[in-house]
Amino acid sequence: MENNTSLQQQLLEAGVHFGHLKKKWNPKMLPYIFAEKKGIHIIDLNKTVDGLQECAAAMKQIAKSGKKIMFVATKKQAKEIVSDCAKRVNMPYATERWLGGMLTNFNTVRKSVKKMQSIEKMLADGSADSLTKKERLTLTRDKDKMEKVLGGIAQMGRIPAAIFMVDIGVEHIALAESKRLGITTFGMVDTNCDPNKVDFAIPANDDATKSIAIIVNYLTAAIAEGLAERQANKEDDNDQDDSNNDNETHARRLEQEAQAEGGRGGRGRGRGNDAPAGGQQGAGVTKRRVPGPAQRRPGGPGGR
Repeated sequence: MENNTSLQQQLLEAGVHFGHLKKKWNPKMLPYIFAEKKGIHIIDLNKTVDGLQECAAAMKQIAKSGKKIMFVATKKQAKEIVSDCAKRVNMPYATERWLGGMLTNFNTVRKSVKKMQSIEKMLADGSADSLTKKERLTLTRDKDKMEKVLGGIAQMGRIPAAIFMVDIGVEHIALAESKRLGITTFGMVDTNCDPNKVDFAIPANDDATKSIAIIVNYLTAAIAEGLAERQANKEDDNDQDDSNNDNETHARRLEQEAQAEGGRGGRGRGRGNDAPAGGQQGAGVTKRRVPGPAQRRPGGPGGR
């Protein structure tokens, strides 16, 4: 409870509770609105805390399973915060411009990324030195232009498992593409948006830099926690595999030693048994057991 109170206090100080003007509201945000003050809607911070913690728990599980969460924020006040946080946890992001079809036409976008990477390679390894100055300049400009838009998804080999948006109204194309592909959607939802459009909604002020920073940093911390747990599980599995291998090796060694001991003991016994047998055969004596008088049957010749 103390954690919730302190988190709520931080959200209050960051101005997360400030919504839009009453005339701009979306009626579907009614359950998340606490009151109206001077024509501005005030968001219920209890609902914000609940939504934030629910989102954080879901993101943590996605990160723990090794899947990617894409961050999307093309608003000026959110760009830098989101790109920094995404880089910190090694997640893809789009902060300059959402290219139409970035998810639904992913193969074509990947071709553009590969082209950008090949230009980078050419400029780095000196193979572009044979080109004229103008051609090199054109290449550099193309690379910079592509890097600005595609830099955040350069390492994304496949479509992400989830997408997080700072303003679902501004990022409506990203939201539509995610819905079409069945990708899990997370979003900061202000009083002018429909919270039912995303799977996990965080009712919050999506315009103030402080508000965006506190929400995105909280979620990034949850993702980092999930990644750390995944790494710890991997290390535990490796340790277990190593100990299993050690046990197997030890058991195999003991088995080989036992077999070797058994072989040596068998050969010794074999020689001991052969010696007397050989001696008897050499003497040419065959011992016959003759039954004594007491052992003869009454019906035999002795009985008569």
